[in-house]
Amino acid sequence: MQLKPRILQLLLAALLGITTAAAAAGKPASFDADMDQFIKEMNREHGLDLAELQALMDKAKYRQSIIDAITRPAEAKPWAKYRPIFVTPSRITQGVAFWEENAALLKRAEEDYGVPPQLIVAIIGVETRYGRYIGKYPVLDALSTLAFGYPKRGKFFRRELAQFLLLVREELIEPQKALGSYAGAMGLPQFIPSSYRAYAVDFDGDGQRDLWKSRADVIGSVAAYFKQHGWKKGGQITMRASGVDKRHDTFVEAGMKPSVPFKKLRQAGIRSAQPVADNTLTSLIRLEGEKAIEYWLGLHNFYVITRYNHSNLYAMAVYQLSREILAERNKRSVN
Repeated sequence: MQLKPRILQLLLAALLGITTAAAAAGKPASFDADMDQFIKEMNREHGLDLAELQALMDKAKYRQSIIDAITRPAEAKPWAKYRPIFVTPSRITQGVAFWEENAALLKRAEEDYGVPPQLIVAIIGVETRYGRYIGKYPVLDALSTLAFGYPKRGKFFRRELAQFLLLVREELIEPQKALGSYAGAMGLPQFIPSSYRAYAVDFDGDGQRDLWKSRADVIGSVAAYFKQHGWKKGGQITMRASGVDKRHDTFVEAGMKPSVPFKKLRQAGIRSAQPVADNTLTSLIRLEGEKAIEYWLGLHNFYVITRYNHSNLYAMAVYQLSREILAERNKRSVN
């Protein structure tokens, strides 16, 4: 049976309408109006050229896949499933190679900021596999989608979008070519725009802070970030705790910031795997291990790691990966 031309046209139009509607599914009705208001604010408050900014923002695309990704972060997994994502043989081997390739830069970063090389390497390993995966989303799309299409954290991402546009002006970044995570984190160390502007350093002295191509700037910036957040050179990070049971839940619930003197934990029957001074402020961390619940003491430097990503799971993965990288490098140097 052949369809008449008029009927065929109607069917094609209907199909096109369905496709267009599906592509825009999830985009809030207020998206475009909120973006227009933002553009005017950036022009008024920061002097960005209105026509240029309008032309740029017209190219920003709403992506439902970004909304989907931010609603299921890896940090929602239990430790038994989270750890195997990051502490792997390949990431350890690649970490040792990255250290060897950048040994001089890592040594200088440690001298300048007091942050050990294995920790800097582990951060970059957890974030992007040492630059092998820096993210697939245009930063402009990611931040615009979340700023105007994710009301739960819209204010935060609106500020980050503003920071990104200012960063573009300062560092001469091509905004449409900048790729990052679904949350707009950029480069090998995955700095969000506000962190990029506040903490990134020009460690190679070329007049630009480049977290995509300059290994020096990447390494120096990670170290500078930790220094600015209070990293204590040579300080303890974390250690296993034992003797913990339900009676100690209040210590776990006290939060990730170290606030409980170790003496109080010791008097409650909790023991540490390594010596800890009684006046040391600690947090008690509970992790769902593969075979049993694990308890750890979070000390000041562990908390500093959580300033990079506000998650005990993240900080523990970085710490354990750093230990594995250091052990593997030391083993190779002996052999």
